[in-house]
Amino acid sequence: MPVWFSGRSLARDLSLPKLLERWASAAPPAQPLPPEARDLIEKAIASGDQSKVKAVVALARETYPQGSSQIDALNAENAARVAEKAAQAARERADRLAAASFLDLWKGEIEVGGSRNTGNTDTLALYGSVKLAREGLKWRQSLTARADYQRTDGAISVEKITAAWQPQYKLRDRLYVFGLAQYEHDRFLGIDDRYTAGSGVGYGVVAQPRLKIDLEGGPALRRTDFITNPDRTTLAGRASLAIDWKPTPTLELKHSTALFLESGDSSLVATTALDTKLFGPLKARLSYDVNYESNPGEAAKNLDTVSRAALVYSF
Repeated sequence: MPVWFSGRSLARDLSLPKLLERWASAAPPAQPLPPEARDLIEKAIASGDQSKVKAVVALARETYPQGSSQIDALNAENAARVAEKAAQAARERADRLAAASFLDLWKGEIEVGGSRNTGNTDTLALYGSVKLAREGLKWRQSLTARADYQRTDGAISVEKITAAWQPQYKLRDRLYVFGLAQYEHDRFLGIDDRYTAGSGVGYGVVAQPRLKIDLEGGPALRRTDFITNPDRTTLAGRASLAIDWKPTPTLELKHSTALFLESGDSSLVATTALDTKLFGPLKARLSYDVNYESNPGEAAKNLDTVSRAALVYSF
């Protein structure tokens, strides 16, 4: 036999496909997954709890490494089923939002609180707020109104009203543009009436089920009618931060800050609230408000803070 022929035969026998074929034929066949292990994985999948599925699959891989191919198949089948359910839910939600009228899909809350003191000091304090929100396919709407009133020894010591409307148009999942229309009255900050119109861009820095953080910024036009100072119309820059954190199903922490920078005056409003679910739609709320005005009216202090406890009804 020629030397060149035997060398070519040897090269063919040692080629990569031939080697893989020999290794596969020599490797021991895959062991079947024990029925009790398969049953355990299937029960975890049937529960719908994906954290449980992950734990059971990890335990099965460690205990039965010979059945890894069957474990992989079960895990892949479950992942495909979960993805299909999520896609179906997203399609149904989009269809529902697209078909809803403007009067549908509104959610909100009503907050009320107050106190009454008699004796050495005669004080009556009342507080109330309403918040409405609507989540549409492309538009979000937010309407808020709140009022504080307090009378001490027959004289009004707190008189504050705010109302705002903010529509948002979603550009992407987290990116949106917004408009703002706002009214304020704060007698003891020297503001008879203030009207604000603005717009800008917002972005959801964090968008998780338990934690949401939004940042906004843009220009605003403000018309302020002071009680003592001359009226003023200015162009301002607005920046805001909103945080919503739910560490547990019954506890929620919210914080919002809005800063307006303008020529001759700047203002800041910040609110921190801690909600505890009582029963059904009823919650208890502890909150702390900060109002700052860099150039208030004559004889008015530029900083006001309010701590309050209130009941909140959600709908």
